[in-house]
Amino acid sequence: MSTEANVAVLKDAYARWHDSKGSSVDHWFDFMAEDFRFGSLARGAPQMAFATTYDGRHTLRGYFDGLLSEWEMIHYTVDEYVAQGEAVFVRGSTAWRNKRTGCVADTPKVDFWRFRDGKAVEFFDYYDTAHVFAAACPG
Repeated sequence: MSTEANVAVLKDAYARWHDSKGSSVDHWFDFMAEDFRFGSLARGAPQMAFATTYDGRHTLRGYFDGLLSEWEMIHYTVDEYVAQGEAVFVRGSTAWRNKRTGCVADTPKVDFWRFRDGKAVEFFDYYDTAHVFAAACPG
């Protein structure tokens, strides 16, 4: 797949993610390779235990289950896609409400994707973890 095709796949996926407020989970799996690797800046901290490393597409359901059981999406806004070869960076912002505390975390967001033969093989997300952790555990 070309760089443009990889960006097109992500544009569609992020639009669905935002429009569905997080209920389009299955669509992400449509373009992931079996050996997909997921990582997060939170690195499984207690406030975001589900945001850890996942090796293999089959284990990633745990991330989405944890995210959607603990947080409610307010928005996921993408401002820019930067791509070179099989790597794509997605820059924007996102806001989520913690279901237990009612606090909102609104943060800049950068996602890194790597593709191989038209399938996503790697993802890592970057965001203001201090702000998110504070929304999960206020006080």
